[in-house]
Amino acid sequence: MTQSLSGAVEARVLRLAEKAGSIETVSPRVETRRLVPRDGEALIEIRAAGINPSDAKAAIGMMPHAVFPRTPGRDYCGVVIAGPAELLGKEVFGSSGKLGITLDGAHGTHLIVEAAAVVEKPARLTSQEAAAIGVPFVTAAEGFRRSGFPKPGEAVMVMGVNGKVGQAAAQIAAWKGARVIGVARRDEPFAGDACAPVEMIDSSRVDVPARARELTNGHGAVIVYNSVGDPYYEQGAKSLAVGGRQIFISAINKIVSFDIFAFYRGRHTYVGVDSLALTSTDTGNVLRELLPGFVSGHLKPFPIAPHAVYPLEGAREAYIAVLGSARDRLVFKPGAT
Repeated sequence: MTQSLSGAVEARVLRLAEKAGSIETVSPRVETRRLVPRDGEALIEIRAAGINPSDAKAAIGMMPHAVFPRTPGRDYCGVVIAGPAELLGKEVFGSSGKLGITLDGAHGTHLIVEAAAVVEKPARLTSQEAAAIGVPFVTAAEGFRRSGFPKPGEAVMVMGVNGKVGQAAAQIAAWKGARVIGVARRDEPFAGDACAPVEMIDSSRVDVPARARELTNGHGAVIVYNSVGDPYYEQGAKSLAVGGRQIFISAINKIVSFDIFAFYRGRHTYVGVDSLALTSTDTGNVLRELLPGFVSGHLKPFPIAPHAVYPLEGAREAYIAVLGSARDRLVFKPGAT
């Protein structure tokens, strides 16, 4: 049975009434809604909620299965104020492919989610850091879960390494003891915080497959984590070791030229990841697998800059920023004004 410190709340939440024609015309409203948890659910007082590109893309119809009206928000961190007795008063975090897309999400002062989905926040993480882990780290980890995590010493190439999923993938690979090679579109250092060096390749100046084989004594990468899609598809395929795996999470152009001969002669495996297909409990299970890395400090949360924290009333500006040039991880602080 559900036990509670407060059985119901009047929550302030963002609401999207309908699909917007463009990100500039998105008009989220702050409304008051009564939230009452049922058995097996936890009512969470939100301390911080991550702002993802998918939150904004869904608002403008780029995810046709998104429902309206709804409250956006896939990632969260907060305190359980109603639910199973063992969770009451605990600070927890989580994520979901359904929250904020087909179910009311975390962009508000409170959230109801399955109790089995929440993960206790490590003490070394702030609420804002924990709220920003979800989608990037879950997506990165799910790719490795489906392809097989790298073994110590194996070469993992991350295409688009300085994107948020790319940074998370590099961190996870380094945590597992892999040798990490990052690919970026310009001459720049690794922007993340991995527990081992990340060797960088500038794809604008260097033949990526040739450099990958040079760095791996001719073998190639055991895993290519392609966080960008078709711009790197051919380069990734040519960089694979015999028996290697390439992971895909995104695409710009949906159709590529597929070399069947190279694919079967290389005994390659291609893995597709759709984080939107994961439920709250699915993502909770992924985050629990990552938890030891965050507890030990081998995995680092994204830093949250003061200018990247928005009040709910700043939602329109936040959604525009997350689809624009912002390279920071953005979060809502529902109590801010």
